[in-house]
Amino acid sequence: MFTSARNQLSGKVSAIQRGAVNDEVEITLPDGQQVVAVVTHSSTESLGLKPGVDAFALIKASWIILLTDTAGIRLSARNQLSGTVEKVTPGAVNAEVTLKLASGDLIAAIVTNESITNLGLKAGVAASAAFKASSVIVGVKA
Repeated sequence: MFTSARNQLSGKVSAIQRGAVNDEVEITLPDGQQVVAVVTHSSTESLGLKPGVDAFALIKASWIILLTDTAGIRLSARNQLSGTVEKVTPGAVNAEVTLKLASGDLIAAIVTNESITNLGLKAGVAASAAFKASSVIVGVKA
């Protein structure tokens, strides 16, 4: 599959919480971390989402927020994936940071160069990627 979304995480649907308008779909990644997405009822049905189904989550790099010290922090963002910075690619204003999860999956985030300095982001530094459930696009292979 080719898409402009830099982040493509595969796993299995582990839970679905039906809501009044939308559903929360939980996808468990190979390393045990979970991604939660909010999708419409019709999307849940048309994609055939149910526990045990293989699915993938797409998240744009610009939707990712990086944190380096999460002790004592609580966020409204449902998704918080832990990993280690693998690479920082600086640009004129922004940089791309690649975070490696325990599963080997990579998460790319676009952050300002100032944030790179302020957070001390460099290869080997532990960090977390946070993003909202409404920023996740869910797909399945046909």
